[in-house]
Amino acid sequence: MDKCKFLSTPFSTNFHLDHDVVGNHVDETKYRWLIGSLLYLTASRPDIMFVVCICARIQSVPKESHFNAAKKI
Repeated sequence: MDKCKFLSTPFSTNFHLDHDVVGNHVDETKYRWLIGSLLYLTASRPDIMFVVCICARIQSVPKESHFNAAKKI
């Protein structure tokens, strides 16, 4: 963790996550588990609330791009 880059927020405030039509599917359970863990963190980290809520909107058919965005948070 010593060599990590510090960011004030994980994404810019104009971040937009589209429904990816052509991307590869990922396991919905694994994606929901990741979003649930991030939602738990929002109690102590309000700076990530905005992007976590955007990622939480897409839970029915998540793609690799959505999963990578959630992992980046």
